[in-house]
This record gives sequence, C-alpha cells and structure tokens, in this order.
Amino acid sequence: MNARRLTATVLCSAAALTALSGCKTKGDIVVDQGVGITAVRSKCPAVGIPDYTGDVTLFRVPGDTTAGNIDVVAAMTDVRTQCNQDAGDKVFAQVSFKIAARRNDTSGARQVTLPYFVTVLQGGTAVVSKRVGNVTLNFADGQDRAEVSGTGSAYIDRAAATLPDDIRERITRRRKAGDADAAVDPLSDQKVKAAVARASFEVLVGFQLNESQLAYNATR
Repeated sequence: MNARRLTATVLCSAAALTALSGCKTKGDIVVDQGVGITAVRSKCPAVGIPDYTGDVTLFRVPGDTTAGNIDVVAAMTDVRTQCNQDAGDKVFAQVSFKIAARRNDTSGARQVTLPYFVTVLQGGTAVVSKRVGNVTLNFADGQDRAEVSGTGSAYIDRAAATLPDDIRERITRRRKAGDADAAVDPLSDQKVKAAVARASFEVLVGFQLNESQLAYNATR
C-alpha cells in the first residue's frame, strides 16, 4: 500500500520520527547539571492503520458504487500490539485487531472472507516485509452484524532498530549554558535526523484492497 499517513489508531509505541521516547515518557529535559534529553528509546515499532485501508465496502454489482448497491461494510478496530525487544537478535511484534461488519441483506446465514495485510516499514518509506492473511465473518440468519478477531506478526532486526552510539550520545548529551550547541535541537542535524529515521520502524495493518476499493475510500 502506498498510503502512508497513519490514522488516529497509532498506538503508544509510536516513536517513529521523533524516536526519543518509549511508552512511559516523552524525553525529559534535564536542567540540574546542564541541559540534555534523557529517555529510553524503545526498539519496538510504531503500530497503526494507513489512511484509507481501515475499512472496506463490498458491492452487490461490480462497478456500481451507489449507496443502494452496498452489500457489506467492514471496519478494522481495536488495534493492539505486544512487543518483545529483549530476546535474541530480532524484535518480535504481534498485532491483534477486531473487524466489525454490517450487511444489508440479512436473509440466510452467510460467510464473508476479507484479506488483510501486515507490513513492516523502515524510515517511513522502505517496505521491509509484507504478509497477507484472511479473516472470515460469520453472519447468522436474520442478523446484520458480525465481528471477528485477527492477528499478525512481524520481526525486526535489532541492530537496524538501534541508534549508533555516536548518534545516541549527540541526542542525550547534557549541555551547559554557554555551550555553542546548548540551544540547538540535535534532531535539526540532518545526520542525526537521518539516523533516527533509519532506526525507526512501523508495523502497518489494514485491509488488502484492490485499486477500485482504495479509490472509493479515498474519494467518498
């Protein structure tokens, strides 16, 4: 998927570009012995749903996208992640989510299978991996709503998600008043900014849409 911007579903582990903080703190400014940023940067990836991929609409007749032709509408919700960054040379992230769906024709029991993707993105642009799975919704006879849970997983190279020592030192080094760079944001340095981006990963999950479905979501 080319749609990159994250929706409001970005979770606590989001440290994508600023990348100075874990889930518990946002980079504390220390002033007792000079100014510096002290924070523990999590190697766990940010997790979210790219714009336009968090819901899908199925139509009875292909090509007719009018409201009266809508068959099934489904939305991805409750995206959560569990991450293990303390074992081995890989960081393991498991993503769970729910899909809630509604159908217009409630006659008869029916199954609807929907594909979804789990993508690992590095530095905001580079696709490291992508996996596609399926979830199946079961509508009971006479019921217009159904819900199902899904999961996905991702492995990230620990070394790639670790800031080089010299970059980390430049970010966290305490600066005293009067130092030439005391008031300079270390992330304004392009070398530092690029290193942080390279060490930043995201796990993106959403519906695996075809071109017409993606265009419908983007233009409705």
